[in-house]
Amino acid sequence: MLEILQDNWLLLLVGQYPHGPMGGLVATLGLAAISLALALPCGVLLALGRVSPLRIFYIPSTALVYFVRGLPLLMFIFWAYFFVPLVIGRPVAGTTTMVVALVCYESAYLAEIIRAGIQALPPGQEEAGRALGLSRMQTMRRIILPQALYNMLPSMLSQFISTVKETSLAYVISVQELTYAANQINTLLLTRPFEVFGLLALTYFFLNLGLTGLVRLAERRIGRRRSARPAPPVVQPQ
Repeated sequence: MLEILQDNWLLLLVGQYPHGPMGGLVATLGLAAISLALALPCGVLLALGRVSPLRIFYIPSTALVYFVRGLPLLMFIFWAYFFVPLVIGRPVAGTTTMVVALVCYESAYLAEIIRAGIQALPPGQEEAGRALGLSRMQTMRRIILPQALYNMLPSMLSQFISTVKETSLAYVISVQELTYAANQINTLLLTRPFEVFGLLALTYFFLNLGLTGLVRLAERRIGRRRSARPAPPVVQPQ
């Protein structure tokens, strides 16, 4: 296994770059980061719809979230692969297809994370905002949403870890990410598939282990900031 890594570490890291498209581990992380960054605003809008008292926003948002969460990601990859070229009238790269599928899929999961963060805040937050003369949308934008996003940062980082693993499905549409690079190595060697894909599994494991450490660091930092907040003054009875 070490011999395979020594001979093919560059292919696993960046794919065929600079003689071809960027691939390997860099492409995997790039796909996950870009997809989650684009899915975040969509998730915020869905979360706002999920907590809205207006049925015109609540019902479509809830239906969409449940629909997306009830289907496998592979289904969205195939839909994007065949549907996006029909919409724009020209073929698209596999990377673009995968980003579209991941954005649609991850938006629903981020929406539920953000919704939980909003509903976990005490109701007095919204009441205080309304008492200051802010509208419901202003209260949500200036008071509720910043706190919810900050509190749910560890959960959103955990979702990034899941997204990193989900990028391996891009292999089915020939996106040159980490799994695709491992399959190229296996095709060259032919007789050592267990070692090649064992190396792939270890790469994913240590990558996600490191990202999990970042999640725990974020959780501890948020916990310290919460504990450092001064306690509200106690009003003594007259």
